[in-house]
Amino acid sequence: MAEPTSDFAIDATGVARRFGTRWVLRGVTLQVRSGETVGLLGSNGSGKSTLLRILATLLRPNAGSASIYGHDIVRAPDEVRARIGFLAHEPGLYEDLTAEENLRFAATMLGSQGAGTAATEINAALARVGLTHAARERVRGFSAGMARRLAVARLLLGRPQLLLLDEPYSNLDAEGIAMMSGVITEIVQRGGAALVVLHELAPAAGILSRTLTLRDGRA
Repeated sequence: MAEPTSDFAIDATGVARRFGTRWVLRGVTLQVRSGETVGLLGSNGSGKSTLLRILATLLRPNAGSASIYGHDIVRAPDEVRARIGFLAHEPGLYEDLTAEENLRFAATMLGSQGAGTAATEINAALARVGLTHAARERVRGFSAGMARRLAVARLLLGRPQLLLLDEPYSNLDAEGIAMMSGVITEIVQRGGAALVVLHELAPAAGILSRTLTLRDGRA
């Protein structure tokens, strides 16, 4: 993985995206520095999730540009993906696999070196999110909160520098909310950064550096 070429975890200028004839983003400009946790607020349909998916290289902007630690999201997507941890609103887990099997598959896709290393990383990730007891349970039987925890464990396997989180506190109880805030804080304090889409400000209020609000597709 190449070294960062910018102090900005996110540097976006005039990012726009349309679906058909409808413009969801109309020119978003934002910068997030290492060490910041930025909350992204806005009403339903304001473009919050679309912006995260663009920054995560899952969608291309129709206009504008953005880079992650200096790596352009369109021209250098592999460098971007190596640095981010993206948590979608839906966890995207394999329901017929156990928690451990889901993470083992993720570790393989991430290129973990050796079965022993992967096992150590998986056990540490499950312990961090409080799912050690459910390691061999199939995800199909998980509650929404447990599935959210497992999605966070999968994210941790990639050792991300930048977190792109879409409503990460949804379906979590008080203990899960504390876990989520702890994970975000740990990564940011190591020199990372986080952009967090929030439906409600309260769960993350104690860890945010600042907030941005999207209105009509603009920040």
